[in-house]
Amino acid sequence: MLARQRQDLILEQIRRSGSVRVSEMTALLGVSDMTIRRDLERLHADGALKKVRGGAVMEHSGRVAEEPSFALKSTIAQDAKQAIAAHAASLVEPGTAIAVSAGTTTWAMAPHLARVPSLTVVTNSITVAETIAAVGDPTQQTVILTGGVRTPSAALVGPVADLTIRSLHVDQLFIGTYGLDPASGFTSPNLAEAETNRALMAQAGKVIVLADASKWRTVGLASWGNIEDADLLVSDDDLGEDALVQLENAGPKVVLVSPERS
Repeated sequence: MLARQRQDLILEQIRRSGSVRVSEMTALLGVSDMTIRRDLERLHADGALKKVRGGAVMEHSGRVAEEPSFALKSTIAQDAKQAIAAHAASLVEPGTAIAVSAGTTTWAMAPHLARVPSLTVVTNSITVAETIAAVGDPTQQTVILTGGVRTPSAALVGPVADLTIRSLHVDQLFIGTYGLDPASGFTSPNLAEAETNRALMAQAGKVIVLADASKWRTVGLASWGNIEDADLLVSDDDLGEDALVQLENAGPKVVLVSPERS
């Protein structure tokens, strides 16, 4: 099979599912890891996709108001998100009250949170609430669902959510982000979600942002915070040295985790 044919098949797969893994494509096409990695390098250089640890994801369209679905986002950087979520959950202490925003990385925290005793969780994510309810102990975890209007990315937002959040106070906020940029800060493609995120930040004693390396230099329609508003940022080790320096110079402590490749 010619290189161009392989690359067309890779692009077809990534358009269908939002991401590809090197291991999947080697099995599908019957070629070596190195061959697939060269193909991804070529496609990345052409701007057709974005390389991430262990594979590639669909290149961002550049349209600041385009909001990916929850299902699509859940296919991207899965190993990194799992590692970030596990580290974030390790920061939660029994007997505390935390807020957890909607998102696929924060959703990955939910099974870990279900094992923390005497925990109160405020969330605008139906998926987070459902997961804790399914695997947790109702005598050990109290879940407060904010209510609100559901977005395509499965966040509950709007005046109802904001009013609930502003009546509460939490020790820690664990919040995902659509984009992370040194000039634009933390952003969302959804205006209402940005406002709800600001409400969450205002009620938290400590703000912990969870953002895998693919979020770097992505900018959404609405900013909901500056980089220096975060007390801690947890990302993965695909984040470049230049990005790490800029983030640390902006103020927050940065922790990089090393995902295990599936």
